[in-house]
Amino acid sequence: MRQKDCIAAIERIACPAAAASWDASGMQVAGLRDEVRRVAVCLDPTPASVAAALEGGADFILSHHPLLLKGRLPSAPDAYHAVLRLLLRADVPLYAAHTSLDVNVYGPAGWLADELSLANRVVLEAAGRDAPQGPLGYGLAGDLPEPMTLDALARVLGRHIDLSTAAICGAAPALVRRVSYCTGSGSSLWPAAAALGADVHITGDVKYHTALEAGICMIDVGHHSLEEEMMRRMALILAGELPGTDVFFVPSASPLRPLAGAIDDSAFEE
Repeated sequence: MRQKDCIAAIERIACPAAAASWDASGMQVAGLRDEVRRVAVCLDPTPASVAAALEGGADFILSHHPLLLKGRLPSAPDAYHAVLRLLLRADVPLYAAHTSLDVNVYGPAGWLADELSLANRVVLEAAGRDAPQGPLGYGLAGDLPEPMTLDALARVLGRHIDLSTAAICGAAPALVRRVSYCTGSGSSLWPAAAALGADVHITGDVKYHTALEAGICMIDVGHHSLEEEMMRRMALILAGELPGTDVFFVPSASPLRPLAGAIDDSAFEE
């Protein structure tokens, strides 16, 4: 498959025209090779993920997060420099589908709504564009098939994502009937979630003052977990769009980890 055909398949799922104005979705590092046999999909274009993709024989790498939001010179031997060195040596292009993918709630960004079987789905924040299925935008709210307790909802979430660093804020409802969520940093959408009748809003990166002011129960599952699963499912969808091309997912771990168990207690012994 040619590189342009691979990009076209990605952009059928993540339309660049729907990306936020501040975003840097699209080609990150160009490659001269034209033939694509193996595509790697990852969440972050870190040196570790890029190295793993290349070790797996990738001719093309798709990440969710951009390499940079604003360009700069590779003037220091940092992670940015390392990724450029890896890609340019291998002549493998890197493409990012960031907010262009986030707003397509009918694609892999809708995975949690599908797992929860949410009905009556509504976009939390419209992106100003429509897909054939309906409006594009950030986050979704929808009704559970049956009301459940917050503990039961947490158990369902725990079957799909790591909740070891999850936190909760806001008043906990006795029963959860309507749920909203937004992958990544979506805590600013809690007013929209509340206005749409959500009992719980699931997202990442809830800041202290946002938690203080929250008028809805929020579960902060971290930035990594929902988007890691989104990209794993993106790899599966892309494999169906690229017959004859191998598509594989490069898993990653959250840069945040629980403090408990991470520190040697003996270091504090006198």
